[in-house]
Amino acid sequence: MATSIAARISRKAASSAFSAHRHVISSRCFSTESAKTISPSSDRVKWDYRGQRKIIPLGQWVPKVAVDAYVAPNVVLAGQVTVYDGASVWNGCVLRGDLNKITVGFCSNVQERCVIHAAWSSPTGLPAETSIERFVTIGAYSLLRSCTIEPECIIGQHSILMEGSLVETHSILEAGSVVPPGRRIPTGELWAGNPARFVRALTHEETLEIPKLAVAINDLSKEHFSEFLPYSTVYLEVEKLKKSLGINI
Repeated sequence: MATSIAARISRKAASSAFSAHRHVISSRCFSTESAKTISPSSDRVKWDYRGQRKIIPLGQWVPKVAVDAYVAPNVVLAGQVTVYDGASVWNGCVLRGDLNKITVGFCSNVQERCVIHAAWSSPTGLPAETSIERFVTIGAYSLLRSCTIEPECIIGQHSILMEGSLVETHSILEAGSVVPPGRRIPTGELWAGNPARFVRALTHEETLEIPKLAVAINDLSKEHFSEFLPYSTVYLEVEKLKKSLGINI
C-alpha cells in the first residue's frame, strides 16, 4: 500500500517537473521570436503618397495655379478654381469650384482649414461666383460661399460669408463673424458679430496695415514653397539608380 502511494507521488512530481520545464522552453522561444524585428530593405523607395489629389479636374474645368503661388500639399482644388500670382492656400483648405468660379487674387492668402464654395446662382441676383481680390487675408477655419471680397480686406478666423455678401475695400471682419446673404460691408469699416454689425470706422493707419499683413504672409509662404519640389518624386528613383551604380555626385 505504501509502495503504491509512493509511486503515485513520484509520478505526479515527475509530470509537474516536466510541465514546468516545457513552460520555460516555450516562454524562451516566445521571447526570442518577439525580439526579432522586421527591417525594411535598404534600397526601398519611400513614395510620397498621401491618397489625396490636390488638383481635381471636373469636366472641361481644370484648376489653374500660378507658378509662384503656394498651395499646400493637402489642399483640394476642384473645378473652376484660379489661384493668381503670389497667392497662398494653406494646409487643409478645400476650394470647390464645381458649380461656379472661385478666384484667389494676387498676394492674397487663404489660411488653414478654410472651405470656399460657389453656388449655381445667388438668390439676391448678385454674382454667384466667389471672388477674392488682391491683398486679402482669409483667417483660418472660415467658410465662404458665393461672396465677393474687394482688395485689401481682412476676414477674421471662423468667419462665415453667405451667398451674395460683399466686403468692400479696406474693411475688416472680426473673428467669428457671420455675414448674411446679400449683406454689404462698406469700405473702411470694422464689422463683427452674428449677424455682423457695424463697430466703428477704421483709421488711416489701420487701412495701411492691411496690405502689409498680406505681404508678410506671402513672404512666409515662400519659405514653405522652397521645401517642396514642383514636379514629382522621380528624384527618388534617380537616387536609387545612382546608389545601385555606385555613383557619387
